[in-house]
Amino acid sequence: MTNIYSPLHSLREGHWFKLICGASFQHLPAVRNLTLVYTLAGADCIDVAADPAVIAAAKEALETAVIFGEEAQRRGFGFKSLPLLMTSLNDGEDPHFRKAEFDASECPTQCPRPCESICPAEAIVFDRLNNNFSGVLDQLCYGCGRCIPICPSNLIFTRAYVSTPEAVAPLVFQTSVDAVEIHTQVGRLADFQRLWSAIAPWVNQLKVVAISCPDGEGLINYLWSLYDLIKPLPCELIWQTDGRPMSGDIGAGTTHAAIKLGQKVLAAGLPGYVQLAGGTNNHTVSKLKTVDLLNSKLGDRVATSPANPSPQYFTKSQNYIAGIAYGSFARVMLSPILDRLETVATKTDSLSASIILPQPRVNLEDYPELLWQAVALADTLVSQIKSSNLKK
Repeated sequence: MTNIYSPLHSLREGHWFKLICGASFQHLPAVRNLTLVYTLAGADCIDVAADPAVIAAAKEALETAVIFGEEAQRRGFGFKSLPLLMTSLNDGEDPHFRKAEFDASECPTQCPRPCESICPAEAIVFDRLNNNFSGVLDQLCYGCGRCIPICPSNLIFTRAYVSTPEAVAPLVFQTSVDAVEIHTQVGRLADFQRLWSAIAPWVNQLKVVAISCPDGEGLINYLWSLYDLIKPLPCELIWQTDGRPMSGDIGAGTTHAAIKLGQKVLAAGLPGYVQLAGGTNNHTVSKLKTVDLLNSKLGDRVATSPANPSPQYFTKSQNYIAGIAYGSFARVMLSPILDRLETVATKTDSLSASIILPQPRVNLEDYPELLWQAVALADTLVSQIKSSNLKK
């Protein structure tokens, strides 16, 4: 596999595709199957929770993808090389790092249960499969928060958690991930610095450091402060513009916030690359084309010098969006096929009936017809940004 097909080349040329499995999403079968499918469709990066079990599930999927890679290429899908494996950390409270909770015994019997129908992860259940469980399936919940305002009795709350600096090194770097993403917010420079102090000794092992930050007053000054804190880096830097978090599956309009924030950060001229997230969906690429924010010219844009022919990171900023990360939209898009997988597997294995504990071992590659249906569907999303750059 040559460098022209590497994930970093995709980043530099503006056709980087990242799958966000979810910073709080810990359903191992789903993480494994999503990773496998989007890898075979040509994803450049897979972002998973900072949980050793989740990271291991994603790595197993990447190993499986190697086995099916040649067939994926024969079928015309985008697999060329393995994606980078990224894990997400946070320096304070963040909507990506929380779980919904409620005591189902307090729910009125006449409640229409709007929380159950609105949950995109199907994490809220009542008397699931007659096992007398009602409430939130913790490993499925990824903290979108849509259930909170819709509860007629105001019974739903969230449990947040923060990445502790002491846990970062053994958790992340002993699992040998390729990249980390730090979720921060304007005004948390001291918190970011504490977390960064734990990462810095190990950063030479990474290929990418990403910083995800929502909009806010003083955003650009804050991002420059972060850059001053972390420079110089021996790897690539991505600014993830988190427009409207975990909303891409709601409707076409959610992508506007991500694009607007992307334009704002691009205009600041920060060294590194700008990648959209938060509300991205099937309409994002077409809207980027409309505002002329995709790379229209191929060619290596990473500067080198005669004295050091290796890439010199952060020497210049780009004038185009380098990539797009898809989270809830990418996951929900495949949910019908993954639901069918669960149904088919249950018919042949009665132990797969429960999705609580232990989690069922349902591997998508064991059902080839469903596997390639899923890859074909994922390809319709991945190929949008790939074809906009590579097939001109």
